[in-house]
Amino acid sequence: MSFLSATLDRVKPSPTIAVSTLAAELKAAGRDVIGLGAGEPDFDTPAHIKAAGKAAIDAGKTKYTAPDGMPELKRAICDKFKRENGLDYTPAQISVGTGGKQILYNALMATLNPGDEVIIPAPYWVSYPDMVLLAGGEPVVVECPIETGFRMTPEQLEAAITPKTKWLIFNSPSNPTGAGYTRAQLKALTDVLMRHPHVWVMTDDMYEHLAYDGFEFCTPAQVEPGLYDRTLTCNGVSKAYAMTGWRIGYAGGPVELISAMRKIQSQSTSNPCSISQWAAVEALNGPQDFIAENNKAFVRRRDLVVEMLNAADGLECPVPDGAFYVYPSIKGCIGKTTPSGVKITDDEVFAKALLEEHGVAVVFGAAFGLSPNFRVSYATSDAALKEACTRIQAFCASLR
Repeated sequence: MSFLSATLDRVKPSPTIAVSTLAAELKAAGRDVIGLGAGEPDFDTPAHIKAAGKAAIDAGKTKYTAPDGMPELKRAICDKFKRENGLDYTPAQISVGTGGKQILYNALMATLNPGDEVIIPAPYWVSYPDMVLLAGGEPVVVECPIETGFRMTPEQLEAAITPKTKWLIFNSPSNPTGAGYTRAQLKALTDVLMRHPHVWVMTDDMYEHLAYDGFEFCTPAQVEPGLYDRTLTCNGVSKAYAMTGWRIGYAGGPVELISAMRKIQSQSTSNPCSISQWAAVEALNGPQDFIAENNKAFVRRRDLVVEMLNAADGLECPVPDGAFYVYPSIKGCIGKTTPSGVKITDDEVFAKALLEEHGVAVVFGAAFGLSPNFRVSYATSDAALKEACTRIQAFCASLR
């Protein structure tokens, strides 16, 4: 009998972390590798936010805080929800965790019983299904193909709901596709949810501010106030504020749920880093102009990558609404063979051959629940992206 818990048999390691780790190992071994797997901005944390963290250290604000966030940060989060989303929350309705992932995990641990179902549109962020499984629930994956713009339709949502459904996990703009839902598209989904009062909504709004070409972000409880009492609106400072390593995520929701999440966090990690919390206060309350400047760079990079990948033999790359990913299809490459004799049978084989033969690290689509695709993160320099896409074009051209 294994010493390890059988629960581990239900989950697998993160493929995105595995790709980044492999790319780093190959680089350390002297290989010329361009890594396009990491889901984090290459921009530095803005100076005023770093200054707030340094000031917190100098002022001795290095002690424990309340388990799920200090009052000053909860107030800043309430103000943000009101100012940007039109949502009214009190501090008692706010939970702050060590990154957005902990917020989602706490909510699932606090609510799922064996057999409970969680609807997850695919492509999805790799951690959603495994967190559901760790919490004892059952992921119900709804495939949203390129033909629907990687968006779930109301008909698909209706068909996926059963008496066992407890949550819908909703992510817009999306990781890995960058696809966003317009207000009308989201309203069509919330209309379905209004007919099923036992289904709760867990939104992942982490890419809220990374929206382009006039795309207007909206979140479910904002579009349909009738869902307010059964929605957990999740967000964080990682992406838009270039604060991935600071590890601050947060959510607003019903007091009963937030209290249950606090209980779990108090017996696991307890409070997030106090210094990071003070930096997050400044991020939410301070100047926001740098976001628009960063987004100009993201749009430029997005357009570069989309154009070059669409020029590659066998690839189709839609233009995303936000985030910093593209999710091209390799349908036109399936069945072909590399010069070294590797037959491209699926996107995992494609990604492995691309890395081995041309030194470009991407994440294969099966990791996100929808094939045949791969994810490129364009949160890196223009020069690196141009070289990587040139190599991808060469790789695709070499297939026969």
